[in-house]
Amino acid sequence: MCVCCSALRLTYTARAGRVREQDMLKSEGLRRLTTIAAALALAALVAVVVLWGAKPAEAAFPGANGKIAFASSRTTGEGVDNPTADEEIFTMNPDGTGVTQLTDNTAGDTTPSFSVDGSSIAFASLRDDNFEIYLMSSGGGPQLRLTNNTTTDVQPTISPDGTKIAYYSLRGGNYEIIVREAGIETNLTNNAAGDFFPAFSPDGTKIAFTRNSGGSDSEVYVMDSDGTDPINLSNNPATDADPDWSPDGSKIAFESTRNGNYEIYVMNASDGSSQKRLTKKAADDVLPAWSPDGKKIAFTSSRGGDNEIYTMKPKPEGTKNRPKNLTKNDVEDIHPDWQPLVN
Repeated sequence: MCVCCSALRLTYTARAGRVREQDMLKSEGLRRLTTIAAALALAALVAVVVLWGAKPAEAAFPGANGKIAFASSRTTGEGVDNPTADEEIFTMNPDGTGVTQLTDNTAGDTTPSFSVDGSSIAFASLRDDNFEIYLMSSGGGPQLRLTNNTTTDVQPTISPDGTKIAYYSLRGGNYEIIVREAGIETNLTNNAAGDFFPAFSPDGTKIAFTRNSGGSDSEVYVMDSDGTDPINLSNNPATDADPDWSPDGSKIAFESTRNGNYEIYVMNASDGSSQKRLTKKAADDVLPAWSPDGKKIAFTSSRGGDNEIYTMKPKPEGTKNRPKNLTKNDVEDIHPDWQPLVN
């Protein structure tokens, strides 16, 4: 685990069979917008350019497969400028080539999430001494700060219609799902449980998320986009977390420890039925992200000794479906999100 991004163990470390919010609390580290000033209001920003939409670990929006965004602590390689080895946002082609660094500062930047048209990336940054939500073009450039408070706001997911952004926050002393619309923030979950990893469905009517009521039993829930009618889909005594919608909205990929270590699973989004294990390795496989065409899943895996980004078909791992390592280095590469390309 890279030093600067250890605060995001909650999202990508597969060391303990539970939701890892205490690790985050104890750690010290978690097309162009050139004319947009930092003081610009969110409503005005939406009026300027269509830029909302995201994965989660979030939803995969339909389209052709574009680049994969990810967070990395790499310090070497073509185009890399990261001497402090903090976590930065990068993109790469679907085959792992063409790696490009988008952020460049001495704080951790992580959890990238593409807009529905692929033109923008929302992400979380530690540059303000606590995690806040930022926005930038999918090609990099100026970065606009969206949230501003004294506690953790992390892992954004943006609604398909571009009017809302959801993330989870510690601002009330407990992790809750917050939705921001026209500058107004609304707590959707508001209960004693810890609620994490929100993900808008591709049609925007639902939000999948992780709920932890204590101990190691975390579950994947789905609720209406206004926070009503939460339903437990995974319903298993192990840790189930990090939901990601397929681009047609019919499936949800997630991670689970029900086989002893973190593996990637899929289930029906409507009722949680037909839960199927995809990865089969004595390592931790986490943070699934569907491709926009629905034919692959990207994920983070420790199977090579450190965390790397892999892709595979959304079928059980085997001789005809071997995960492909895209990053292949000795540092942390985590939290992939796949760019949709639309006409």
